Amino acid sequence: MATQRHNLQEINKFQANLAAFQQLHYPLPGIGAALDRLVFIKQLIDSVRRVNYVKSIESRPISPQRADPHSDVFDPIRAALLHKSSGNFDEACWLVFLATHFGVHIKSKWRYVQEVYGKLGAQPYWSWNQVSINPTNFRNWLRTNEAHISRGTDRGFGGHRPYTSLSADKPNGTGAAVESYVSWVTKHGNHQGLITNALNACSGNNKGAFDYLYRSMTEVRSFGRLARFDYLTMLAKTGLAPITPPHTYLQGATGPIRGARLMLQGSMATELSTHELESRLIALGDSLGVDMQVVEDALCNWQKHPSRYVLFRG
Repeated sequence: MATQRHNLQEINKFQANLAAFQQLHYPLPGIGAALDRLVFIKQLIDSVRRVNYVKSIESRPISPQRADPHSDVFDPIRAALLHKSSGNFDEACWLVFLATHFGVHIKSKWRYVQEVYGKLGAQPYWSWNQVSINPTNFRNWLRTNEAHISRGTDRGFGGHRPYTSLSADKPNGTGAAVESYVSWVTKHGNHQGLITNALNACSGNNKGAFDYLYRSMTEVRSFGRLARFDYLTMLAKTGLAPITPPHTYLQGATGPIRGARLMLQGSMATELSTHELESRLIALGDSLGVDMQVVEDALCNWQKHPSRYVLFRG
């Protein structure tokens, strides 16, 4: 059942690693059937590729138009990489935040990011300098323009942000998210200060710094468990922060915790505590040679269709 997308060498490597894990550590009843095991392995391979994708696009030339919100080819992640390479660290992190907050819509793609960041074609657009100086101005502009931005049917937030609002005023809205994000960052001066302080607080430990930032980011409105995880892992993937998740952050999760229970217990019963699930997943990640971002993503996607491979692009 190997496909061109998943070559036999990749599959065999994970087959061997999973067998060794079960022999040395814990059973994995969720993948006792060969088909379920193969589907999980394919999701693992996809997750590894998603993590490596940012590095792959950074290794190739990126057009300056990718950073122009008034261009049809604008892409916030590529824009963040361009700003990082030019030394504009704050703008790079700001773009990662916006990309996480809005997400990529299945049809309209990055339109919300582009139109908000690009100020609907006006100058100066909503750069970090413009927003951080006076976030109230941003909220006022958003209040005036949110009806136009939300026009049509092919628009909206990405799949990881189903309960987020474009509103300038609602508690789960974009206005509150941006203003609280600015406050969270500027308490440390800027993004570099935020990350440096997290690393210093954890004696330079990259896993400790990830957890420090994850917990402190509760200050950012509408950024729950998944948004914080996505934002911080993207900072890592883009090379903006030397951090890595110490575990999968199952507390408050839906798909990943269902996947963990199905994998480690064979059912949705609450047989194992969240802490024990996390502990076993750390051991699993070590055995597979992947970090917790890959484990979290693969479990979330696998549990949707344990016996049928489906490519997820989110």
